[in-house]
Amino acid sequence: MTNERYDLCINGAGPVGATLACRLAAEGMRVLVLDRAALPGMEDPSLDGRAYAIAEGSRVMLQAAGIWDNLPDVAQPIHEIRVADGRPHEAPSPLFLHFGRDDAPDGQSFGWMVEARDLRLAINRTLAQYPTLDVRAPDTGTFTFHDDHVSIRLASGPTVTAKLAIAAEGRRSPLREQARIGLTKIPYHQYGIVATIAHEKPHDGVALEQFLPEGPFARLPMPPSAEHPHRSAIVWAEGEGRAQRFHDLPHDVFAREIAARLGDEDLGAITPVGRRWIYPLSAQYAQSYISKRLALVGDAAHGIHPIAGQGLNIGFRDVISLADLLIESHRLGTDPGSRELLVRYQRRTRPGNMAMLVATDALERLFGNDNPVLRRLRDFGIAGVNRISPLRKAFVRRAMGV
Repeated sequence: MTNERYDLCINGAGPVGATLACRLAAEGMRVLVLDRAALPGMEDPSLDGRAYAIAEGSRVMLQAAGIWDNLPDVAQPIHEIRVADGRPHEAPSPLFLHFGRDDAPDGQSFGWMVEARDLRLAINRTLAQYPTLDVRAPDTGTFTFHDDHVSIRLASGPTVTAKLAIAAEGRRSPLREQARIGLTKIPYHQYGIVATIAHEKPHDGVALEQFLPEGPFARLPMPPSAEHPHRSAIVWAEGEGRAQRFHDLPHDVFAREIAARLGDEDLGAITPVGRRWIYPLSAQYAQSYISKRLALVGDAAHGIHPIAGQGLNIGFRDVISLADLLIESHRLGTDPGSRELLVRYQRRTRPGNMAMLVATDALERLFGNDNPVLRRLRDFGIAGVNRISPLRKAFVRRAMGV
């Protein structure tokens, strides 16, 4: 028996799906969110050690959703970005790319660093604020797609209906598979190592990216904690055979290997803190973002190499585009699951996301090798971009999502 009717059901309460739910509920839409995991469990302190780089455009959207103001701690602004080509244990190339404060429009920050647990806490607080938002977690649903609605039989018992279903379950999206949407995968034969370090000297809000032969290495400024006034997040790509060995190193040796990849940046004594993470790197893209009364968002639709730190932000761009269309539909009283609306969503998002996937894939292939001819060409390319202020600012505006 059907006893609840919603405007839409979002399957997956990760950062992208839950943020979309908050953004729509802030406009009065009736939203159901399902997730296999209990939300309080997502706040477990053992999840510490990871962080997100939030672009300015994403931050504005998070604020409109009510999430940004619920962050338990202050986010760390990124004031400058330095990009260089190098090798471990060596000084970087003297030809580098520097994005300074003058390159950001209107004096804005390039982005913001937020601990993963802090964002989860803020999302969970915000989900509880909206009376039109129903969160059922842990719970799952069996989705049946009809011409004019979606019926969802919940594992907890009742059957509910919605005008639209959103697949936000991540890279292995069950709803994408149910809709038989094709998926193309691009393996990189690399693993990403993610960790947090404390260091003796301040980072001054500067982010560093070193292009190394085995893969990119990034140091991203983090806000201070009670125990560590100077902290940074490390995102480090290595080949399959080497990554696990580096991940398993003792703290002191791990710190030395990080210092060897900082080029000429001097942070003083380095101490790894918290948990380390390791995961395989790949890219993938869905052949379509839409099906009958279904839209894909975030990793269910696309996944890219972390070389540019844009993975979560392109998911948030999906949220921005889809939320704009759904809010307009809600205000006009039209069908939020109509084919016309879904086609408009795909046209708005897929070309830009595919361009970002192609760009990050090209960057990884261009910089992820030690060919001396390519090293010379890319060093001059980096230096050329660094000399052309309008080109630097165009890159910045795209990355910031403004």
